[in-house]
Amino acid sequence: MPEVIFPGPEGRLEGRFNPGPRPRAPVALILHPHPQGGGTMNNRIVQSLYQTFVRRGFATLRFNFRGVGKSQGTFDNGVGELSDAASALDWVQSIHPEAQTTWIAGFSFGAWIGMLMRRPEIKGFISIAPPANMYDFTFLAPCPSSGIIIQGDSDEVVTPGAVQKLVDKLRTQRHITIHHDVIPGANHFFADEMPQLMQSVDGYLDMRLSGDR
Repeated sequence: MPEVIFPGPEGRLEGRFNPGPRPRAPVALILHPHPQGGGTMNNRIVQSLYQTFVRRGFATLRFNFRGVGKSQGTFDNGVGELSDAASALDWVQSIHPEAQTTWIAGFSFGAWIGMLMRRPEIKGFISIAPPANMYDFTFLAPCPSSGIIIQGDSDEVVTPGAVQKLVDKLRTQRHITIHHDVIPGANHFFADEMPQLMQSVDGYLDMRLSGDR
């Protein structure tokens, strides 16, 4: 899990990168929660997502958005952070130019940024507690890829009803499939439900990736 520094729109960005085990390895980018709420690439959900993709043979990167840790720049309300994510994905793809599949995974603010990334190479997404009651998701028309949205039914930050509305809206679109898992008793941070959260993630990846083989 080597530390990496790569160029971003406002200076260097700090990350942790696990190269793929083969040249054509798929790529995964993991995005952390809100920088102004203490979110970093070392968030435990972000680290768990990272480890899951590494185990599956992905070239996997998690990184700090601008102004977090050693990453340069200042918080930019999502606009700059989306540019950071694009730079991060460009950097991984420069190392694995033959990757045929790219996945994006994010938690909370990072889930929103991940769903903002409308790039054709993104074949799947994992969106954990997307802040549907705080940010504009109308850009997802159409949604570019299939994915899973995971929510705790006791989330005190993101209202489950807002997430359900987002899911219902996305499911009206053709040619994509949106899975929606609700974890009973889980708050926004899945404080006591991490095993159930990651079971949901792994179950979805098992299903999707078995079809890619």
